[in-house]
Amino acid sequence: MRNIKDLVLYNADRRRKYKHIDSLCRQAIDWALIERHCTDMMRVAVSIKAGKMTPSTILRRLGSESTKNKLYFAFRELGRVIRTLFLLKYLNEPDLRRTIHAATNKSEQFNDFAQWLMFGGEGVIAENVRHEQRKVIKYNHLVANMVILYNVQWMSRKLKELQQKGHPVDAEVLKVLSPYQREHINRFGDYLLDLLRSAPPLDPSIDFAFKSAA
Repeated sequence: MRNIKDLVLYNADRRRKYKHIDSLCRQAIDWALIERHCTDMMRVAVSIKAGKMTPSTILRRLGSESTKNKLYFAFRELGRVIRTLFLLKYLNEPDLRRTIHAATNKSEQFNDFAQWLMFGGEGVIAENVRHEQRKVIKYNHLVANMVILYNVQWMSRKLKELQQKGHPVDAEVLKVLSPYQREHINRFGDYLLDLLRSAPPLDPSIDFAFKSAA
């Protein structure tokens, strides 16, 4: 988890001392503040869940009056509780840390791949209008997913051919492969599109017929 050393834990009770993590705690949770505004916070949560109000609207309203809005401070205090519980679980469970680390790596690899594909203008979004910015991002992700689909389908076919020729293809081979291959892509140059050429059918039923080493 990025910058975890800068994240702060909050003590559930200022009167209690914790042997191994007390130095990580900045201050105690104000439970009275949460209790005092619990009903209002529940109303906000129900409104969001019912679709009557968007989270962005709530954040904007709370943020604009954050110095005076008691509900803002109550939500912030509740957020500290939730984050502290999660951080304690993260510190205590190696499996959770491994899962988060793997997911973070995948996310960063995809972002790097999408950024590489968005080569025009150094990947900078020049639009000032919000919905136009969203279009650029969505188109970029669409292109990235199209290339990923091509890569996975192509690798699957080649691996199946190797397997049919008697070469072993197991979990140890597959776990080092990545759908973010880019060496075969020419980003700069002419693109000749033959819209009349029929594409080979996708085969979603490729089965490598092996048991995972896990």
